[in-house]
Amino acid sequence: MRFSFLALTLGVALMGSAPAALAQVKIGVVTSATGPTALVGIPQKNTVPLLPTRAGDLDIEYISLDDASDPTLTVTAFKKLISENHVDALIGPTGSPNAMSVLQFAAESGTPMLAPVGAASIVLPMTPEKKWAFKTTQNTDIIAQALVRDMVQRGIKTVGFIGFADAYGEDWAQVFGQLAKENGLRLVASERYQRTDSSVTGQALKLLAAKPDAVLVAGTGGAAALPQVTLAQQGYKGQFYQTHGAALPVFLSLGGPAVEGTILAASLMLVLSEIPDSNPSKPIVQDYIQRYQAMYGEKPATFGANVYDAGLLLQHAIPMAAKTAQPGSAEFRQALRDALEQTKELTATQGVYTMSPADHSGFDERGRELITVKDGKWVLLPSPTP
Repeated sequence: MRFSFLALTLGVALMGSAPAALAQVKIGVVTSATGPTALVGIPQKNTVPLLPTRAGDLDIEYISLDDASDPTLTVTAFKKLISENHVDALIGPTGSPNAMSVLQFAAESGTPMLAPVGAASIVLPMTPEKKWAFKTTQNTDIIAQALVRDMVQRGIKTVGFIGFADAYGEDWAQVFGQLAKENGLRLVASERYQRTDSSVTGQALKLLAAKPDAVLVAGTGGAAALPQVTLAQQGYKGQFYQTHGAALPVFLSLGGPAVEGTILAASLMLVLSEIPDSNPSKPIVQDYIQRYQAMYGEKPATFGANVYDAGLLLQHAIPMAAKTAQPGSAEFRQALRDALEQTKELTATQGVYTMSPADHSGFDERGRELITVKDGKWVLLPSPTP
């Protein structure tokens, strides 16, 4: 059967400094290295060989699977890793809808899950189920606050919104809508589209008719460029904003002149040369980029760094968990979850993580930079003139 064949050919990759039989901690990784979300998933899959292979006195074994961007296969991969491979923790999956589909399986098995996804709904509001999930991408509110602040400083009064019709887009619609209201911004139009859509003309015409001062697009990669290009072609002249999901080279290449001047808040990786050496994340990012480039001949997208940070978080937490339990046991998984929750001021590529029982993302303003597009490149956004 095709489904069974896919499940059996998900592409297992084992890495470690010792033979697999001697590895003491097993980490499952699920990415969308093929399918519609592959532009995000490929740098995540490629990052797996760069993850730490030691944590304290313990070796780490990674078991990497591809879910082909299909939430159904994400469930299959998670179940396999939990029931057959008996992993101690999970990294992934790539997409927010995929992550929402497997929350219950991580919780039911008592396996910590570090999700490199955008939607804050993976960890908020905190529930008994979500207490097993952690997040290595900035929560929506951290990014949205920066965008709303910029809108207010620019004197923007009305905003249009268009986002994915899934967990990512809905999370952004809810969070941004509330922040806009609190800051005196009027949301005059709100539209949705599918990740696989090739046209959003209907939605764009509705946005255009509402005549907003600015438009916020909540999409990822090339799909984030589609509404912006469409609106620009129809003559929209207002300010465009994007979420950190747009932070891929394909957004720039597909958007072309239509994305010039776009504003987004995202990782310092996009503008690393402009970041001062005093930033504690800069040397970690540089090391990651150099190692990735040496292996693959190209620089990684920021989404790969989200997986890299998951590895750093686990490397930090594993020795703490090992003080009370042995890898491979339910007690160790519980101790590992508790140790992740106690992370304090851990510097990684995306910023500095400080977790708590209420905060399983752990970022503050150090996890973002305001960025714009100039001459087809990402650059730091200049501070507005007083």
